[in-house]
This record gives sequence, C-alpha cells and structure tokens, in this order.
Amino acid sequence: MSLIHSYALWNNKGGVGKSTITFHLAMRYAELHSNRNVLVIDLCPQANSSMMLLGGGPIGEQYLIDLCSEATPKSVVGYLSTVISSGRGASLPNPSDYIIKVNKYNSNVPENLYLLCGDGNLEPMAPAINEAASAKSLTPKDKPWKWIQEIIKKFISNVTTNDEKDWLVLVDTNPSFSIYTQIAISGVERILTPINADDSSKTAASALIALLHGTIPPHPIYGSWTYAAMAAEQGINIPKIHLLIGNRLTQFEGSATAYGALSDATASSLFDIFKIHPEYFVSRTTAIATKESFIANYSKPLRDFNTAGVVCAHLGRLLSSMSQGYYPVYGESVKVNADKIKECIKAIDAIASII
Repeated sequence: MSLIHSYALWNNKGGVGKSTITFHLAMRYAELHSNRNVLVIDLCPQANSSMMLLGGGPIGEQYLIDLCSEATPKSVVGYLSTVISSGRGASLPNPSDYIIKVNKYNSNVPENLYLLCGDGNLEPMAPAINEAASAKSLTPKDKPWKWIQEIIKKFISNVTTNDEKDWLVLVDTNPSFSIYTQIAISGVERILTPINADDSSKTAASALIALLHGTIPPHPIYGSWTYAAMAAEQGINIPKIHLLIGNRLTQFEGSATAYGALSDATASSLFDIFKIHPEYFVSRTTAIATKESFIANYSKPLRDFNTAGVVCAHLGRLLSSMSQGYYPVYGESVKVNADKIKECIKAIDAIASII
C-alpha cells in the first residue's frame, strides 16, 4: 500500500496566498518527485488554484467551467453531491470518476499531478452539506456529522488504495471556517499555514488555534456546538500545524528583516501557545525552548511571489520553465527577470524539502 502525506493550506485570514502557494508547491513537488503522485483538492469556492493548474488565465477558467458543467461535475461539488444524495449507507463512488490528470488539460504540468477541481457552486451547496451533517441519528452508532466530516478523508484514502506510488495531497481552502473548510481540515494529517509578516496576523493565528481546539473555558452558550467540541466528542482527529509560511514579506521589511517569516507579535503569540500545547504542532527532533528556536523549526520565509511567480501562475507553468523575457498577461507584455525566478524557486524548494 502506498504512503500518503496530506496537508491543508489554511489560515482563517484572507489574502495570505493559500491558492498561489498551493499551485507552486504542487507543481514544484511533482517536478522534483516524479516517482510520487501529487493530488490537489480544491475546497475553495473561488477555485483559483484549479484555474492556475488548468492553464491559468482565460484558458484555465474555461476548462474549469467545462469540468463543473458536466452532467456529473468533475469537481468537489460533483463528488460531494453524489455522496450526500446517495446517503450514509451507500458505497462511496470511485474517486477516479472525479479527479483529472492535469497535464491532459495543461501540457506544462508534470504527468504525476492530479486534481479534484474547485467549484463555485460549493458555496450555495453549503446549506445542503450542513443539513446532512445535522440530520437525526437513526442508531447510537449513526453519526451524521462525523460522516460528513470524513468525506474528504475517505476520498483521499480511496484514491491511493491500490497505487504503488506514494502520494502527496494538498488541500486548498477558504479562509472562512464553513462546513466545507471543516471537511478539508478533518480530511488531512497536517496543516500548512501561510501568515503575513504583520502584526494583524497575531489575531488570526490565535483565532485559528481557537477554531481547531476551542477556547478555555468554552463559551457558555455555543461552546458545545463548536467544531472543536464536536470533533472531540465524535473522534475526529484534528491535524497538527506542520509549518508556518511567512508570505508577502516584502510588504513588511522590518518584520522580514527581524524574523524572516513572522512578526514579533505573531511569533510571540504562537510560541506562547506552543509552550502550553506542543501537541498542537508536529513534533520536531530538536528541543524548542525559545521563541527563536520555535521560529527556526516551525516557519519558513516565502518572499512575495513577485512578477515571476504571478506571471508563472497566470500561464499555468513551472517556475523552472521560465526564463528572462517578456510574457503576455491579459494583453500586456510583462517582463520577468531571471534573478526573481531563482528567488521564487529557492523559496518554494525550502518548503517542498520539509513536507
């Protein structure tokens, strides 16, 4: 049986670059590890990572529309709709009916990269997912909420069951902690958390931990209804934080200079949490006793995906395939510098090497 490593890219703060990082990390990892399969599951209704993988720009957008418009959409909505409409006692559909081999649509993508593409209808479908999760239990062993929460986990397991290759699974998410984001979190082993290197990320980081693990003491009114409480009650494994990815660093030169990935306030907040609850984080082989050692072990700086990274994603191409020159972007000719390409590759390789 193949070995599976699964990660959700999630932060409940928007604008931190989850989809762009998902695209570049999936592309580069697949390129560097041709003996493994890479699967991207796009659980963000905006479906940006899907559009980038499918060719970027208008081309990727049209492929996405076509896939989501099939009688049974080849998308997360197609799969979730089939599972939920079939009911809790039914056999799960074959994942291969829903995932695509991306290079059949975009020849610039490595052959070992697969996609369960995003779908704009995921947002209007959310009430139906919530209704299924809150359905009345028919027997003491019947747990509708847990059944819904484990849909993606079982999908990942079924994709990889009979494959000899190892798999890396990356799940792109939405900032909101809606039901489809919860499904993404419940489906993976670990979390990669992009964080801006500004002090506003301190609040977001603390909120992320509270959403996953609850608050102490729990809220007197809705504390028992939270994801954290329900997960503990019904035996859902909450994934551990594997890495904090400092993104958009060039907007915050002071923070970037001082810490490389995290602002002082964010680092202090997360280290305080780590000291009390190290079990919330993937364990490291070295002892971590200071904020500086916490930063060194749990964060990586990712300089802005500058023009090189943006153009690359717009064209749905590998960073390594880019060379210095001018590229068409929505009718404009945009220059890409060779040194910026190298910076992007070096940054993404640092992350790919530790997942």
